[in-house]
Amino acid sequence: MTLRKLAIVALGAATLTSCNEGNDSLDGAVLTTNWDSLSYSIGISVGNGLKGQKLNEVSPNVIAQGINDVLDSTALIGDEQANAIIGAFIDKQRNEQAAAAASVANGFLEENAKNPDVVVTGSGLQYIVIQEGTGEKPAATDKVKVHYHGTLVNGNVFDSSVDRGEPVEFPVNGVIPGWVEGLQLMSVGSKYKFFIPSELAYGERGAGQMIGPGETLIFEVELLGITKGE
Repeated sequence: MTLRKLAIVALGAATLTSCNEGNDSLDGAVLTTNWDSLSYSIGISVGNGLKGQKLNEVSPNVIAQGINDVLDSTALIGDEQANAIIGAFIDKQRNEQAAAAASVANGFLEENAKNPDVVVTGSGLQYIVIQEGTGEKPAATDKVKVHYHGTLVNGNVFDSSVDRGEPVEFPVNGVIPGWVEGLQLMSVGSKYKFFIPSELAYGERGAGQMIGPGETLIFEVELLGITKGE
């Protein structure tokens, strides 16, 4: 759960709390009403989100005070300022993550490029030919059918059609730049391993929960077929 989503959940909790006719403060007491259970469950959701993002210095008491102040119309800051504070924190966190990932990625790619089996293109894309096919090569306007297995530099798998046991089809020009370039190097029947720098992948924005800002991505890709575009 992102920090923005946590803020939304907290606001939702404030609305629900205003309707709650159960315990205002449980202090270890049992959950006596459905509203108590729902309120406590929202607290667990927010807490797990904060814990997952390692926001250890965030104060649960101050969060609760913010909710209470909104309900009492005595908030110390307005919505616009609150959103600006959250946005500034998110930007700072993202930039720090991207810088750390870039440092790791640069070291990895530099060493990887020394492998005699690795080809480095002008864009910075790196690849190894695992198996060379004999079929046709796709154009950017074609659709392709592939099997792929994607990992981070640390080996964590973030996506894999191989693990799902089902290949996928998509337009060549409908994916990240590293894939667009790499697929057009392959012949049908080929299997390549691509090492895709962040700037040819998802950049500083990252993607989903697994791919953070600045991450280099590693894909093993098998080109199974081509559907010619117009």
